[in-house]
Amino acid sequence: MNRRKFFKNGSLFTIGSLVINPFDTTAAIETIQPVYKNKKAKNIIFLVSDGMSSGTLNMADIYLSRKTGTGSNWLNLYRENKVTRALMDMASASSLVTDSAAASSSWGGGFRVKNGALNIGVNGEEYLPVWQKFKKAGKMAGCVTTVPITHATPAGFCANSKSRNSQDEIAETYLLVDFDVMMGGGSQYFDKDKRKDKKDMFAAFASKGYQVAKTRTEMLASSNEKPLLGVFFEDGLPYSVDRENIKDLGNTIPTLAEMTQKAIDRMKSHPKGFVLQVEAGKVDWAAHANDIAGLLYDQVAFDEAIKVAMDFAEKDKETLVIITTDHGNANPGLIYGKNVNDHFDSVQTYKHTNEWILNGFTPESTVSQIKERIEFANGFALTDEEAKTILGYYEGLKKDDEGLYNYKNLPFKTFAEMQKARTSVGWISMDHSADYTELAMFGPGSEELKPFIKNTDLHYFMLKAAELENKF
Repeated sequence: MNRRKFFKNGSLFTIGSLVINPFDTTAAIETIQPVYKNKKAKNIIFLVSDGMSSGTLNMADIYLSRKTGTGSNWLNLYRENKVTRALMDMASASSLVTDSAAASSSWGGGFRVKNGALNIGVNGEEYLPVWQKFKKAGKMAGCVTTVPITHATPAGFCANSKSRNSQDEIAETYLLVDFDVMMGGGSQYFDKDKRKDKKDMFAAFASKGYQVAKTRTEMLASSNEKPLLGVFFEDGLPYSVDRENIKDLGNTIPTLAEMTQKAIDRMKSHPKGFVLQVEAGKVDWAAHANDIAGLLYDQVAFDEAIKVAMDFAEKDKETLVIITTDHGNANPGLIYGKNVNDHFDSVQTYKHTNEWILNGFTPESTVSQIKERIEFANGFALTDEEAKTILGYYEGLKKDDEGLYNYKNLPFKTFAEMQKARTSVGWISMDHSADYTELAMFGPGSEELKPFIKNTDLHYFMLKAAELENKF
């Protein structure tokens, strides 16, 4: 949908109360409209759980409900009728099933592009990314993520590229357009010893006045008076459950909620406001690997970032919070059975991801070692036959250049099937799906959300909420 057509359609109508009562829209109107109607959004916080299928959202809420008795922050926004809610069509220009680059570009550039591209149209058109538009309007802008900061989702709001894989060049774009906060993983795209062109991007950012943080401690100690580049790992950040259970990682790697809070603190005093994208990128990576601990604990970490954003927005009253996902992935969910409750509760005791487990084996591992490592990490014992099946995948296998086995060569799917008998969690694939995605909004402009929108509509929605729709 182009900009003129979008605004010609007029104001959008609130539908949030359908979550609680499908026959009564009064509650949502009374809850949201008196506070925010006719107010513009000074700030926008856009939160994305990358690759989150509806089953992932559902399982995180069940997990937290049974563990803490409170449920997830995201679903509690529905229960408390605090947000408007919609479904969103996320197809790309080339496929019903989008990738993250095309998905983020639909929001970032306002047009559908082919999978793999970043704000480059089907005929080579360049679309100005939305965070650059807000920078031109005088606002601060930033992104935080659990994958490389140069990865597809943050880049879709910030850069133009024919290929999402051009992450060295995307790092340079961030420097050129002076984003105020950029934090996540991906040091290989900034470190002169890892970049093919040997450019020292850390030094380039520092010479331009940026604080460069490489640890959680350095991030927390950084000043809120200067721009901040935080890069905390070579590739994606460690999964949340591994971070919690590996010595020293908790001291060196910040959580997504901590990065979100730091970004808000850095930008909240700016007189013209700020825009911030927050991405739980490793939810998608875990879904690709059918890794239940990686998926569930990183979705919970995302939920903690939602609380940080909502706590700020509820006090600030000038901030539009957008919570969504870019596509489904693997469509996991709880499978019927008499022991499903106890099986799913067992995930509460998991200490490590399947990535940690399976990358710890070699062709020289024994059946006993395989059983011991899995019981330590997951709390259950494989049979000898199951352990032999796992070991069979390692015969003649070599490690890749990064020192880790490629997940496509390792028995992630096979092991997930073994876990299914103990967790009651099933998966339909190891790849993206064409789900209509979940979308929730809170704050100025949220009352105008329609119940069903196209992905590109969000680009113009953000500009309209900030009263900048006629400037670009």
